[in-house]
Amino acid sequence: MRDAGGFIISTQFTLVPGKGGEPLISPHLKSLRPFLGKGDFTPGEWGHQLVDMLRPADFTIEKVAYSAFYMTRLEWVLRKAGIDALFVCGIVTNGGVASTVRDAHLRDFHTHVLTDGCGAFSEQVHETAIADLSTVATCLTCAEALELLKGSA
Repeated sequence: MRDAGGFIISTQFTLVPGKGGEPLISPHLKSLRPFLGKGDFTPGEWGHQLVDMLRPADFTIEKVAYSAFYMTRLEWVLRKAGIDALFVCGIVTNGGVASTVRDAHLRDFHTHVLTDGCGAFSEQVHETAIADLSTVATCLTCAEALELLKGSA
């Protein structure tokens, strides 16, 4: 991505610590993920950073919901940086990835989903999400994306 002149943007799911360190968390998310608690997805803590291989990020966006666009500065950063095409990867395919991709589509970004750069709690859920996302995005493997980027560099 960098060799093609692109940006690495890290969107980090964040549980904002409230009083006593207990996370501020939406009820619907707490019911889906009852195991989430104090210290999980806390800014600056282990597991809240971009993976070493992709560091450093050109931009880092904290997100509090599935979509990286919801209540964040992501769209503003993308527009100011002149970015109109996105390659999306991450976890969970049917959660954060799907929500972000659909929101990008609604905002007229040309969106690609890296099918082997995402994961879900089961292969079947992942494959179903990828099939659904193929109606609003180009779905391709990381190797295919690399070839596409080489052709545009």
